[in-house]
Amino acid sequence: MRTFVAIEINDREVLDNITKFQKDVNIDAKAILPEQIHFTLQFIGEIDGVSKEKIVNALNRIEFSKFEITLQGIGAFPRTKSPRVIWIGVDKTGGELISTLASQVHTKLSELGFKNDKRFKPHITVFRVKNKINDVTDELAKFNSKIFGMQLVSQIKFKKSTLTSSGPIYEDLTVVEATNE
Repeated sequence: MRTFVAIEINDREVLDNITKFQKDVNIDAKAILPEQIHFTLQFIGEIDGVSKEKIVNALNRIEFSKFEITLQGIGAFPRTKSPRVIWIGVDKTGGELISTLASQVHTKLSELGFKNDKRFKPHITVFRVKNKINDVTDELAKFNSKIFGMQLVSQIKFKKSTLTSSGPIYEDLTVVEATNE
């Protein structure tokens, strides 16, 4: 099974603001559905049932307190002149807190032999670009100061991703709750 660890975006106002942005921005790309929007803390990839149980046990040993983040800023990977992904970022303090949480995930999973393949940059993907498109720098700049809202981070999820012709289907394998009320 194909897996990853994530923080889901579930605040309705934030999701509505993202959906509005996806409709308003003039980019020829596939919008990510609201129920699929998340921060990937670590992509794990294909695993078997034994690894799944080890990962669940490792993630359940992570302790963190709830925190709020503000979703803001727009960008593209690898760059706005020839994007493959359009993303929304997070405020500086929220980014530091998410990065700390991601570091805990990386540490626990590296003990099991799962290495992180990229440097972590907190972002949520809002568009995937299938075919080459023109430079979107100017179009994204129109939304650069947009604030999409605040999200409470109170859990991380270990998720299964099943790829289908109509897009991925995500399923929770385990949920790790923050340690405070």
